[in-house]
Amino acid sequence: MQKHTIEELKQISYSPLDLLPQKNLREKLVDLVIQGVPDGIHPEAKGVLGILRQNLIGTSADDAKVVIFGGGTGLSNILGGDSRRPDWLESPFCGLKKMFLHTRSIVCITDNGGSTGELLKDLPLIAIGDIRHVLLSSIQLCNLQRKYSLDDSAAQKTVAVVSSLFNLRFSASLVKENSQLVECLDKLRFLPTPLENYLKFLVKFLFEDKRLETTRKRSHCMGNLLCAAAILREMPGDISFDSGFPETAMNEAVFSGLNSLGVVLGCSPHAVLPCTPTPAQLRVRYINGVEITGEHKLSVVKRGVPIDRIEVDYCNKPFVYPEMLEAIENADIIVFAPGSLYSSIIPVLKVPGLADAVRKNQKALKVLVSNLWVQSGETDLSNVDPDRKFHVSDMIDAYEKNIPGGTAGLFKEILCVSLKDIPASIIQRYAVEGKVPIYLDQENLIKRNYYPVECDIFSKAALSQHGVIQHDPGRLALAVKGLYSGKEHFDYEYNAVLENTCRIEQGNRKGNELSYCLYPCKKFAAIEQRLEDLNVRFIGAAQGHTDKQIKKTIGEILWDHSVIPVSHLRFFTDIHCISPENWNRDQKWDNVFSFFDLEDRCIKIRTDQISSRRNLEIGLMIALGESLLGNYAKSKVMHEVIQEALHLGRVYHLQLHEAENRHCYFTNEQLKHFLLLSRMCPTENEKHYTRLINRNEGFTPPGLLMGLMYAWYIDNRFASHIEYKMSVLKINRSGLIPEQLKMASRRRDMIQFFRDVVFARPTTDLF
Repeated sequence: MQKHTIEELKQISYSPLDLLPQKNLREKLVDLVIQGVPDGIHPEAKGVLGILRQNLIGTSADDAKVVIFGGGTGLSNILGGDSRRPDWLESPFCGLKKMFLHTRSIVCITDNGGSTGELLKDLPLIAIGDIRHVLLSSIQLCNLQRKYSLDDSAAQKTVAVVSSLFNLRFSASLVKENSQLVECLDKLRFLPTPLENYLKFLVKFLFEDKRLETTRKRSHCMGNLLCAAAILREMPGDISFDSGFPETAMNEAVFSGLNSLGVVLGCSPHAVLPCTPTPAQLRVRYINGVEITGEHKLSVVKRGVPIDRIEVDYCNKPFVYPEMLEAIENADIIVFAPGSLYSSIIPVLKVPGLADAVRKNQKALKVLVSNLWVQSGETDLSNVDPDRKFHVSDMIDAYEKNIPGGTAGLFKEILCVSLKDIPASIIQRYAVEGKVPIYLDQENLIKRNYYPVECDIFSKAALSQHGVIQHDPGRLALAVKGLYSGKEHFDYEYNAVLENTCRIEQGNRKGNELSYCLYPCKKFAAIEQRLEDLNVRFIGAAQGHTDKQIKKTIGEILWDHSVIPVSHLRFFTDIHCISPENWNRDQKWDNVFSFFDLEDRCIKIRTDQISSRRNLEIGLMIALGESLLGNYAKSKVMHEVIQEALHLGRVYHLQLHEAENRHCYFTNEQLKHFLLLSRMCPTENEKHYTRLINRNEGFTPPGLLMGLMYAWYIDNRFASHIEYKMSVLKINRSGLIPEQLKMASRRRDMIQFFRDVVFARPTTDLF
């Protein structure tokens, strides 16, 4: 028996790779490239592994063509470091762009917050902020040296000057005398002359072009304005946006303008491209049926339920640059950058043609870089089980559900940060801040034919100096290089799985149905016009408020909630601000200090609510919702119910106006539907509805319910009463309590009514 065992052992042979502790070949090669040969290995094996490491690192990648998809922060960080961070200037030439000279970034364009959102108010442009962010991170040392004959030190100073100008932010109107701007422009003399002249020209253009006149009056990031100027200078000055938006001219201007700016800065030609030059907005549907629009809402609104799916609404038929499709199809490496799951990668791959171009390329190494942390509002709740944490497989599920055709042929390797070396104290501190890691469920991914690569790609410097966890651009670039160099050893299994997956999945792929929206600047102009026609009247003391200030705040509120269609602003005439001493509304049953007055069709708000933006916002939303019903009610009467001398309760009688005499947002059938959802009981008379109320109890009449639901739908924090009622949708269903199921069904029907009727997206041709 012992001899037999010895003979068996003699037949076993080991490779030096078997001495590495990682689980699979990909992880072994990546760790070897990043960390080097571990200590304690037999000298002979150590020598062989050292040679292998040198071969992997030394494999030429000079001609490798790399395409990276993503949004702003995540993409820019792995490409060349986060150009918005103050410490970026310590190492601005790192990351994938250093390892692979031919990189091209394809950037999401649905952001609508901050300076980008301000630009969208005035110009028919795509969201420019993420593009500006990635442009800076795309500047390559070799290009600066070749183009301007700079040494390393001069190149570093050049990037510092450019960064100070592009990251300059101002909170008031931009004027030439702005001290910060003057200081930045003075530093331009340290730049190479062609770069200095180009940037000075853009600044001059910015102040002289009439199309940017209104834009200069808003808070902005200077880099965004320079990007906008670079685009608009490609369009003749006589092309204005008052009568229409010249789509073809704008597409060409975006392509050539961003390229001109990028090349002058030191980027490779067409290094940064928008996924489409067609303006678009994000639309998010939660599993409770609520839909919101606008990317910035994802992190602001706390719905408390998982996201169901993502859509992108375009302002025109989305255009895709042929050069971009060609770059994708010919790429040697395709990387999906970390970042906002629902607001960066998915919107990019929803652009018609992009996902198919990735699938068509079956020779490239395709890598998904997993996020590090859960992002509030996006990935903090799992669709599978809201009570458990978010896993990498949940990210894959989101891709599968939201990208036309799913993940078939998009990627196989998934780079994940190893949490083993991260101190527990750091993870605890993040937990206190409400952030937790996205957990790697390796076995689950392997079962689904993915190749998770757990590796040490977080920044040790960021951890030690700032106590933060983020991807290290250099280490991540090494990981990609390791996978690229070893790809030929993975091909046999990769191609087998890819072929099988594509054959199964692509046959079931659904078409990418397009949906549309108004240009944001067109909508903002309509809001501005409505506010100009609006009268704000003070009844009693104004308490220091002015009509101009109130109109400005209302404009900001309406812009912030992009789900509100302009058509909703047509059903009230003016706004009356009523002092508390003149406020005569009965507050017995509620603490709502605003309402829509049927008599004069004005919105009434108590003046003391205006001092708080939030209170004004809530009051405006409730009254605006009520105004959609208009003068639907001919009469509203409450009758007591007394039976055998017992006071049992009351009956609320609602008589409707004739349909032809109504000034109402809803059709006759839609109004009837809402009244039924409000639990009003129809009678034999189709214009007469009733509601029975128990003694000493109140109820929410249809008008107030419309207002509260309207406010809740826009932001659930605005109506805690409705949020409480809707919480039944979060409870696990039980067959033991049939009434709970009925109640949940009614709530879902109400949400559907608000989604499909009240906040219905336009179905007519917008262009």
